[in-house]
Amino acid sequence: MGRNPWFETVAEAQRRAKKYLPSTVYGALVAGSERGRTIDDNIGAFAELGFAPRVVGHHAERNLTTTVLGVESALPVVISPTGVQAVHPDGEVAVARAAANRGVIMGLSSFASRSVEEVVEANANTFYQMYWMGTRDSMAQRMERARSAGAKALIVTLDWSFSNGRDWGSPPIPERIDLRTALRFAPDVLPHPRWLWAFAASLRIPDLTTPNLRPPGGPAPTFFGAYGEWMQTAPPTWDDVKWLRKEWGGPFLLKGVARVDDAKRAVDAGVSGISVSNHGGNNLDTTPATIRLLPSIAEAVGDEIEVLLDGGIRRGGDVAKALALGARAVLVGRAYLWGLAANGQAGVENVLDILRSGLDSAVLGLGHACVDELDPDDLVIPDGFTRTLGVPRAAG
Repeated sequence: MGRNPWFETVAEAQRRAKKYLPSTVYGALVAGSERGRTIDDNIGAFAELGFAPRVVGHHAERNLTTTVLGVESALPVVISPTGVQAVHPDGEVAVARAAANRGVIMGLSSFASRSVEEVVEANANTFYQMYWMGTRDSMAQRMERARSAGAKALIVTLDWSFSNGRDWGSPPIPERIDLRTALRFAPDVLPHPRWLWAFAASLRIPDLTTPNLRPPGGPAPTFFGAYGEWMQTAPPTWDDVKWLRKEWGGPFLLKGVARVDDAKRAVDAGVSGISVSNHGGNNLDTTPATIRLLPSIAEAVGDEIEVLLDGGIRRGGDVAKALALGARAVLVGRAYLWGLAANGQAGVENVLDILRSGLDSAVLGLGHACVDELDPDDLVIPDGFTRTLGVPRAAG
């Protein structure tokens, strides 16, 4: 009798993903840079926060719905855009279908392995993500393509500074999959026949190209070809952010904010919302956990724009804590990738169900009828828990 494909926690999904995936593929999904302090803090900081539950007056029905940038969502959870998803043959399309089935917004990376047209067809509530890379003309062309496909908002990620090196080692990732590459990686892949068979049965090979970055009339660049273009593009200014916002013309989320002064500059640039993010711990190591940064940023700009949080979400209780500290919704990344690896589309749905169940339990136990009622009084917040960046220091 086979093992039950259902799993009860994200941690179990990760354990199954580690067994199922070749070590190089699994290693590419593991977050963190340098010593990994930020990714550890992203996750660990949530455990430092406690709940303050009520014993009587609970509500028999709870409303977990919200809107993000004007788009309705059954949960205050958004699928965070992540690059080439070679953990499953259906990749981003499987994730988009799972999100649609659970009434959740899909975030699609410009580095995705499936096209924006395919993904929007699978989930009409798709937000398209892009980086500042290439020329303004090429970026305008990519935005127009996403708009024409039906993407409902733009996510612009600007917090990446090309940090590299991990103390535990970075996996080798090929430029493309060909016979020579297949032979070189065979010792790692062959001990994982289920993963190999899934791709063989689908008549697909892991796609390491980026179809959403395909220039008109040209081939899709490889992941590393696109990465090289990104690295060689001069960093953007706030005027460039204003240009992107104007060129897109619709709901606009700036992802990667960690400082109060940057949050205020984002408001001045006309964004619809921001995501408090440290790129999942993959950027500058020793940056504080995003949940520590959230309260000061939400207090500074939460009445003017929507504030989301990205980083470290592994449980529905984590979602509740983020909402209590000022987030309108959260973005999840690694959690759904573990689910995708563990059981494809059903695994992603499983992860979203775990988050829903945990959030619902928290809202129930805290005595609320809807997620909008969560606030700091629902939490036990240790002294010195929060961090405030980007404000003048008091004179000593």
